[in-house]
Amino acid sequence: MSLIKRKWTAKEAEEWTKEDLIACIISPLAYITLMLGVVFSFLLLWYGFVILLAGIALTLLLYFVINPKLSKISTEYEKKQKEYLENLEKIVKWEDMK
Repeated sequence: MSLIKRKWTAKEAEEWTKEDLIACIISPLAYITLMLGVVFSFLLLWYGFVILLAGIALTLLLYFVINPKLSKISTEYEKKQKEYLENLEKIVKWEDMK
């Protein structure tokens, strides 16, 4: 079993999991390191570039952890939205609803 789950069902993706917790921890760290890295890099301090690279790495890790779950949720939402719009179109045209 891997540390990070990459395959999700719609129901599983809606629930709070350890991947969400990991994302909640990594996200502020990524934003802070990116902000500080950019500032120190503009000042041409060597550690600014190191911090910036760490921020980029944290951002990529965040994407790796949470994107599969968000993609599944987004796909399911698009399906529900399409069904809703089709149903709404029927109502507007006064057709029989099923």
